[in-house]
Amino acid sequence: MGNPNHNGHFQLNPNWAQLQQKLKIHGSKPSPKSSDDAAGKTPKTILGKRKERPDAEPDASQSNIITPISNDCRLTDEVAMDCEMVGVSSQGNKSALGRVTLIFVYHNKEPLLDAMVTSKAFKSGSAGLEVNKWGNVIYDEFVRPVERVVDFRTEISGIRPRDLKKAKDFRVVQSKVAELIKGRLLVGHALRNDLKALLLSHPKVDIRDTSECELFLRGERRRVALRHLAAEFLGVQIQNGEHCPIEDARAAMLLYQRNRKQWEKNIKDQIKLKERQKKRKPKKKTKDANHATTAS
Repeated sequence: MGNPNHNGHFQLNPNWAQLQQKLKIHGSKPSPKSSDDAAGKTPKTILGKRKERPDAEPDASQSNIITPISNDCRLTDEVAMDCEMVGVSSQGNKSALGRVTLIFVYHNKEPLLDAMVTSKAFKSGSAGLEVNKWGNVIYDEFVRPVERVVDFRTEISGIRPRDLKKAKDFRVVQSKVAELIKGRLLVGHALRNDLKALLLSHPKVDIRDTSECELFLRGERRRVALRHLAAEFLGVQIQNGEHCPIEDARAAMLLYQRNRKQWEKNIKDQIKLKERQKKRKPKKKTKDANHATTAS
């Protein structure tokens, strides 16, 4: 190992000293395996479904396309809504509202790359969910139907008996949702079903339904399921098993945001076409009336 010097102390062999120095350097660095394992504990999904560790540093190269990076939950001019149903009636084949989710969104240069739902709201899995243009959940509540629940439809709705034990009364949720969506663009997929379950209506001019948008229809105006639209246009997988209304609301909003310009243009063109058609109809009636007068 070494030879004693004149003070009686051993002098380290240069090779041994060099080896010790290398061991110190390597010992201070985390092994690649341990870092990989740590990363594996908090895998990121495209829809930001899992809760991140508080000390985890965000990786810009792997940003979730719909993960909120803002916790701003102020009301905005557009809101996405999604509802989950349970079965009532003697057979359980009648749908009733079991959960409602709403999210609001702000306009910015990269709409929806910023937001859609807080981790806390996701974990709570409540029945009403509002998401803003940043994508943060504004309202998320489980709902106690007026009629007795016969089928919780858990495999699809994700709702369990325990979720409805402290759920809010249907009328309370209905009133709150009506307040939140009033005067705003309502975005979602097959919104007619959600509005029907809520016993609410919304101006047709303020509805942006991804199931009815011409940009997403197939041959003979065939409608496409939201999970297929998300896979094709967003490159994300949703509704694999129990549905998550937060994911569904986010997906619908992102589909709207990414196609907003063309979508709004199509709506304006349709309105102009209808106005021109209305102007033509009176002229035709007047011409027919003059012809009848001449004949008499």
